[in-house]
This record gives sequence, C-alpha cells and structure tokens, in this order.
Amino acid sequence: MRVVFAGTPEAALPSLDAVLASRHEVAAVVTRPDAPAGRGRRVEPSPVARRARERGIEVLAPARARDPEFLARLAEIGPDCCPVTAYGALLPQAALDIPARGWINLHFSVLPAWRGAAPVQHAILHGDDVTGATTFQIVKQLDAGPVYGVLTEPIRSRDTAGELMARLAVSGARLLVDTLDGIESGELVAVEQPAEGVSLAPKLTPEDAHVDWRLPAAAVDRLIRACTPEPGPWTEFGDVRLKLGPVELGPAGATAGPGTAGPGTAGPGQPGQGQPGIGDLAPGELLITRKAVHVGTGTEPLRLGVVQPPGKRPMPAADWARGLHADASTAGDGRRLKLG
Repeated sequence: MRVVFAGTPEAALPSLDAVLASRHEVAAVVTRPDAPAGRGRRVEPSPVARRARERGIEVLAPARARDPEFLARLAEIGPDCCPVTAYGALLPQAALDIPARGWINLHFSVLPAWRGAAPVQHAILHGDDVTGATTFQIVKQLDAGPVYGVLTEPIRSRDTAGELMARLAVSGARLLVDTLDGIESGELVAVEQPAEGVSLAPKLTPEDAHVDWRLPAAAVDRLIRACTPEPGPWTEFGDVRLKLGPVELGPAGATAGPGTAGPGTAGPGQPGQGQPGIGDLAPGELLITRKAVHVGTGTEPLRLGVVQPPGKRPMPAADWARGLHADASTAGDGRRLKLG
C-alpha cells in the first residue's frame, strides 16, 4: 500500500522504521511543527521529521491538521492508508476521509482501557499488572474506533513510564506492520470495542507530578515511576523545587544504620542519640545517614534514589545530602530534615 505515516516523538521512530522496512511505500510523513526542545529550548524538528529527512521523505508539519494547504497536499499524495503512532494532534473528519482504508493508530494500551494521551503513565500510576498496545481505525471519538490487533506486556515492578514505553514502541511497531499487511490482504477485519471497561488517560501535568508524601509508599512509588521521565516528579525542599528519580521501598521499622539507632541505643555523645528509627518518619520527613536518604510517607518509608537540585546535574540522594548546610541541631549522621 501507499501510506503516509503520522508521528512525532522518539516513541514513534520504531514504528516509522518498521513501516519503512516493510513492503509498503511511505510517500510522506505527517508530524507536529518544529518546537523548543532540550535544556537550551532551541526550536528543533521532531524526531520523526529528522528521520524522514534523513531518508529523503517529504515532511508535512501543519500547525493544524485542518489547514486547507495540508489537506490539499494529503489528497494530492493519495495514500491508501495512514498509520499513526503518537502524532499528538486530533484529526478532523476532512483528513480522516482522504485515505481509502483510513487512519490506523497504534495506541499504547489494551483498549478500551486508558483512552487518551498518557496511557502508559496511567497504567503505572494506577498499579496495573499488564498493559499492551492496540491497533485500531481512527474515528471522531477519542480512541474509540474498531480494533484490528492487540498485544499485551507485563508491567515490571520497577518500570518507569519511559522504560515501559520503550518496550511497547518496539513490540507495537511489529503489530502496526502486521496490521497494515492484514488490511492490504483483506485478512484482518476490525472489531468494535466493548462498551464496558472504558477508562481515560489524560496528559499528566507538572502539578500532577508533585509528590504528596502523605500518600501510601506504594502510591508514591507508582507516581514517581509514572512521571519519569515526563513530566518529571518533584518535591519542595525549603523554597526550591527538587526533581526526583525512582525511589526504593525500605524495610518498615528498620534502624538507620551506624550512629542512627533507635531510642536508648546510642551512647552519650554519639551521633543519633535519641533519634527514632527509620520506621517512624513522618510524611515528608528525611532521615540522612552516611549512605542513604530515607523519607517518610503515609505508610512505610522510602529511600530516595537520584535527585536533581535547581541548576545542577542529577546526583545520588546521599551525595546531595552531604552538600547541605546543616546547623548544629541537624549536623552529623542521622540528621532529620523536611521535604515540602
């Protein structure tokens, strides 16, 4: 088939590469316009645009998919079908009507679960054990079109959204090409989605990524993994925003190690004298030891992994803590501080 591929971010590249390597002819790609990216916020083309130009393929980057110039050019190209992976914009009916065999979307969930912009993030956030990918025909209603194919993928206990998305992008690319092959041959027939089991996955905002340490430890862990790498989990430390990497569950009630034992176990003048153990940290309270930084939640404590203070590179939490200026009341191993 003659196809026009639509996609924008890195997660769409395995799909584009797979379609390029298939028997189908990629006549053009559709992607989002150039946008600020990276730490310098320089305006750059999307990953899909860069890959297409490397291969000498025409790039269409309309500000809006309803722009008359874009619709006219798409009709002129005359694709049989338009495969889509993470394009990032809604398509008007005028665009949907152009390819004879429709627009076929690769969506990173098992529909009808997690319709919307952030299905992988919401699957982790809500504690799902399994997610997957679905190919379906795009209709006007969000992610509600009839389904061609499905695959499933276990969610590992330490998966971040970025790691899970990377696996789904590769396996989903194969599913997308298989779907195009089946549509061309006539062997695949789309099946309507069930009315039951619909859930929505709106885009997560930076405010959604603000950690509430009053939540149970498991919920905090899922939130941080779901928001990694985007929009980026964070907390407040004093009057600054501290970016967070994935955390680790710590044994409830454990002591903090040498010099930070529980009440009555430290001798006179020893660091940590009178310090409670890790298990009774209040939500958002830090216990800093020589090798780790523990933080209290609504249930058991967690151990911070990598953190990133403003204007600095990511670093292990223990290294960050060693650089804090502590007064006499918090100096030494076993000191306690507070996150916002």
